[in-house]
Amino acid sequence: MPLEALEKTALETYVAPARPSLVGMSRTALRDALVGIGVPAGQAKMRVQQLWQWIYVHGARDFDAMTNVSKDLRTRLATHFTLARPEVVAEQVSTDGTRKWLLRLPGDGATGAESRPHEVECVYIPETDRGTLCVSSQVGCTLTCAFCHTGTQRLVRNLTAGEIVGQVLVAKDRLGDWPEGTPPADGLVPTDGGRFISNIVMMGMGEPLYNFEAVRDALLVVADGEGIGISKRRITLSTSGVVPNIVRAGDEIGVMLAVSLHAVRDDIRDELVPLNRKYPIAELMEACRNYPGLNNARRITFEYVMLKGVNDSLADARALVKLLKGVPAKINLIPFNPWPGTKYECSDWDQIEKFSEFVFDAGYSSPVRTPRGRDIFAACGQLKSATEKLSARERMALRAMAMTE
Repeated sequence: MPLEALEKTALETYVAPARPSLVGMSRTALRDALVGIGVPAGQAKMRVQQLWQWIYVHGARDFDAMTNVSKDLRTRLATHFTLARPEVVAEQVSTDGTRKWLLRLPGDGATGAESRPHEVECVYIPETDRGTLCVSSQVGCTLTCAFCHTGTQRLVRNLTAGEIVGQVLVAKDRLGDWPEGTPPADGLVPTDGGRFISNIVMMGMGEPLYNFEAVRDALLVVADGEGIGISKRRITLSTSGVVPNIVRAGDEIGVMLAVSLHAVRDDIRDELVPLNRKYPIAELMEACRNYPGLNNARRITFEYVMLKGVNDSLADARALVKLLKGVPAKINLIPFNPWPGTKYECSDWDQIEKFSEFVFDAGYSSPVRTPRGRDIFAACGQLKSATEKLSARERMALRAMAMTE
């Protein structure tokens, strides 16, 4: 496979609408936007703080809700900007409590061969001690990982910082995760007074490190302590191994890192994760060892999908332990989610347990990830592919359910 075939080319380029959304703007960009509509520079800092609180603490969706902002300024804001976030097209709730939202991007002004409104998915996974939101970074995916159903999609375009942050705001809307919000009756309500969304993982559609600037800017907004306020230790960015941007992510974002490893030999990883042909395992591991802030309290998570007869032998387990020697690490073992047309099978459960036990005995945490949301195609590697195949009638029914809940 030629190197140029490892990464897809985006079909579209995003063009901002005439009235851009303030969602996702940095404090500096928000200040510049205010000054641009006539707010005196001396007042801009105070106004930025007011808007920040309304957007990210109270979840305001309309400028008129901002009662401590003058009516004149609210009118000017509404003339030049919006507070648009993605629209819920469909919502599905799994028997295990997992929620998946199909989201239509607001004011999509993209230009290109596929120019039209686009949709992404994000997934909320409730657990007794946390609530994790899985967020997308691209419409489609840059890469072509052989075992991943999402990777079979075309790459349409990168998401903006606002579209990434917007997914978090929509999830908070749907979960009632605001001070004035009302939790859903069928949701898992935190018993300690905590928030529904306590963790963010950039593990949805797309390769985050091929949309670096937007992902960086979005995660810095999400981590801002005076807004959404999710600790960087509770935000995980997952990459298939875009080596040049790994250390940069540590320097400029400072969140936790997860690496989709899936194999310990280059010949196997070349097949499973074709990007390995460009950035082989040795280069990837060197970048991981140099990840800023890496220590036993900030370990790298290595994701390892268990494929029967491909990468699940005890010899593979031994090689994995040797490969990670000296790296503060945790290994997530992921039972493979079969999808129509795939040639791979999930490893037998007893083999997964033997593999996990060997890695654990070598001193590494090696939990087996419990599959979540399989009944609504929300499991790892399944995002959007199944939803795209729903009939118009099915999609309308799901949308109606989302709007009435």
